[in-house]
Amino acid sequence: MSSKGADVHKVLLLSQRRIARLAAYCLTYEFEDIWSAVTDAQRIDVTDLPALEFSRRAYKLGRLASGSPGLARQLAPYPRGKVMLEQDYDLFFPVFSHSYELYALASIPNWRQHCRKAACFIAEVWSDMLPEYLFELLSDFDHIFIGHFNAVEKVARISGRPCTYLPIASDVLRFTPASLDQPRPIDVCNIGRRSPITHQALLDDAERRQSFYYYDTVAASGSDLKDRTFRVDVAAEHRRMLSAILKRSRYFLAHRGYVNRPQFTLGREEVSARFYEGAAAGTVLIGDAPRSEEFKRQFDWPDAVIHAPFDAPDIADILAGLDRDPERLLSIRQNNIKMAAARHDWLHRIMTVLDVLGLSPTEKMQARAQRLDEIVRRTSLPAVVNQECAASP
Repeated sequence: MSSKGADVHKVLLLSQRRIARLAAYCLTYEFEDIWSAVTDAQRIDVTDLPALEFSRRAYKLGRLASGSPGLARQLAPYPRGKVMLEQDYDLFFPVFSHSYELYALASIPNWRQHCRKAACFIAEVWSDMLPEYLFELLSDFDHIFIGHFNAVEKVARISGRPCTYLPIASDVLRFTPASLDQPRPIDVCNIGRRSPITHQALLDDAERRQSFYYYDTVAASGSDLKDRTFRVDVAAEHRRMLSAILKRSRYFLAHRGYVNRPQFTLGREEVSARFYEGAAAGTVLIGDAPRSEEFKRQFDWPDAVIHAPFDAPDIADILAGLDRDPERLLSIRQNNIKMAAARHDWLHRIMTVLDVLGLSPTEKMQARAQRLDEIVRRTSLPAVVNQECAASP
C-alpha cells in the first residue's frame, strides 16, 4: 500500500442519505461509511430537500437569465439550514449517487476556503444527461471521480477539472461469507431489473424442484415499468440484509447496467453493482455482462460471469448443467471472493483517490487491507467440495 504524500488527518463528507432514500443509493452511502470507518471522517447530512430544491431552481433561473454562474450565485438564496464551516479539513469528499444531486454543494457555502484538498465522486453519470449549470459547480475541485467510464471526457470538458473513472465496489468484509462451505439455502437470487421470461422459467423450476428462488415482489416502476426500486429507512440495514441474502445464495443473476433499456444506454455498457456484490459474496454470477474492454479488465478471471441472455427461457437447463460440475462451482466461488477481496473493496477505491491527490493512507486503512489480504490468503488454499452446499436442493 502506497505511503506517499501527507497524512490524512481530517476528512469531511457531504451525504444525502437523509433526503434520497432509494435502495439503489445505499451503495454510495456504503462508500461513505467505509470512508468514515477508515478515516474517522466528519459527515454533514443534507436534511431539507424542499429548501434545497427552491434554492436550486432559483440558481438555475438566474444562471439561464444572466449567463453568469457568479451572478446567479449572488441572486439565488442559499438553502435553509446551510452549514458554515468554522474549522479546516485536509480533504473534502462529497459523494453523489447521481449528477442531479450536485447542487447539494450549496449546503456548505464556504467548503473551498476550509478544505486543503477537494475531490468528489458521482456514481451515475450519463454523457447525454449532463446539466452544465450543475457541473460548472465542480470547477473548484482538485479532481472529479465518476462511476461511469463513458462520460469521463465530457465531464472533464464541462467542469474544466481532471476527471477519472473510479469503478464502484462493495464492502467485501460485509459481503464475504465466513467460510466457503457456509450453507447456501437460496438456490437462485434475482433482484432488481429482470426479464419476465427468465423470471417465469425460474418460478416454474423452483415449483417443480421445491427449491428456494429469491426475487423482488415490489411492483415495477418507471414510465415504462422496467425499473424495480423502492425506498429504505436505514441504508446500512439494507446493505446488511442484501449481504446476508447473497452470502446464502448459490446463483445470482447479474446483467450490465440498464440491460432492459437499450434505447437509454445506446451501447454505453456500464458495470452494475451486482457484479461486485455477487463476487464478494461468493455467488456464481449468471447473466449478460457488459461487452466492454473495461469490464474484461476488471473481471478477467475464469468464469467470473457465466453467460446467459437477459431473456433466458432455458435458464433451468443452464443451471442444471452447472450443478453437474460441483468442482467448477467451488472454483468459481473461491475465485470470485478472492478477486473481490484483492481488487474490488471500497478501500481500493479510497486508495486510488488518495494516490491521485497525493495523500497517505491511515492506520485504519492499513488494518482493513490486512483483513482483505487474509481473505485472499484463505481463498487461495485448496478447497474440498461440500456436497451438501454444492448440490442443488
